[in-house]
Formats: sequence, C-alpha cells, structure tokens
Amino acid sequence: MKLAVLGATGQTGQFLVSQALQQGHDVTALVRNVTKLTIQHKNLKVVEANIFSAEQLSGHFQDQDAVISCLGFPYKIFSAISGYTDSMKAIVAAMRLSRVNRVIAMTSWYTSAESGLHAPFLVRLLLLPLIRSVLTNMNQMENYLEKECSDLSWTVVRPPGLQNVPATDKEFLTHEGYFVPDPNGYPVANSVARGDVARFMLSLLNSNEWIKKGVAMCTK
Repeated sequence: MKLAVLGATGQTGQFLVSQALQQGHDVTALVRNVTKLTIQHKNLKVVEANIFSAEQLSGHFQDQDAVISCLGFPYKIFSAISGYTDSMKAIVAAMRLSRVNRVIAMTSWYTSAESGLHAPFLVRLLLLPLIRSVLTNMNQMENYLEKECSDLSWTVVRPPGLQNVPATDKEFLTHEGYFVPDPNGYPVANSVARGDVARFMLSLLNSNEWIKKGVAMCTK
C-alpha cells in the first residue's frame, strides 16, 4: 500500500516506518525536521510538512491508501495542550481534500478519566496526574473522530506504557475500551514494546475489525 506516516521521527514512528518498508509498502514520511529520520530506502519518501496545515498535508496525501499517525506531544503540568486535536483536524481536512478514507492514530490507555480508576495504585497516584494534559487532549481527539468523522474509516489504537524495544512475535490482546482487562477487570499489563504497537497498527491495514472504534491493545 501507499502510506502517509506522521510522527515518523518519533520512537514508535521509526519502528512503524521500518516495518512498513520491510512489508513492501511505499511510505511517505511527513516530518517537521527531515534530518531526524535517518532511515533510507528506495520506497521511502521523506518530506517536511507543517502537521497543522491541511493545505500542506493534502498535497502529500494525494494517491495514498491510508494515513497513520504516531504523533506525540509533551505534557504540561499547569496548562492544557491541543496538539492532538489540532493536528488531527488538519489531517482529517487534508484527507477529505485528497479523498483518502483510512486513518489509524495512536493514543494511550486511560484516556478516559474514569478508566484511570482501574489503573495500578502507583500509576493512578503518580503517573496519570503528571500526564493528564496529554490524556485529556488524546481523549478530545478520540471524541472528535467519533462524533465528526463518520465519513472516514478511522481507528484509534490505545497502548499501555511504551518500551523502546523492537517487535516481538507475541500474540496481541485487544479490548474495545480504554485498557485491556484481565478476568477480574484489572489491567492485564503495564507496558508494551513500541515495535509491537507499530506491528499492530500495520496489521489493521488488512482488517475491518476495528473500523470506527478505539481499541486498547497489549501483548500476552
């Protein structure tokens, strides 16, 4: 397939670009700084683009089969952030202009505030309050896709804590919700390999199972 990838210079994005190329896809990586992506391949095109500009993005989305976003934005402790919603609104507008229908975006477990009540004690006490600005804006982006993008085939992928390691061959565990529960309703994992998140996102290109849904994932 022909894939437009945003967030390609990030840690998960680099795993995804490498795997996509290994699988034979043609990849257009839209980045803020071309020098940050060191991968080279005959089927990789790296272009500098303003991820908040629908006009700029739409030119690069022409003839693409799908858009994959691994974009991430830093948390702020004393104020809100808007990078996830701002970028997704530009992506969606660009997709409509260039007639691309499929988008896969990465967020996180616990984007809904209520779901965080099920997290382990230390995660609930220390981590979630620290990154609340990120989780809130991720949730706003998810709601935007759900409520205003019924014309698009979108999927939101929610992983737990990200480990900067390559893909494994472990089986995926999935759940339509904000985390993957064990039989007692508690989170079944705390972390996942970034390479496995990339592997899962790419697997969705050949599946309609999670169209217009948010799916929490991890590995066994």
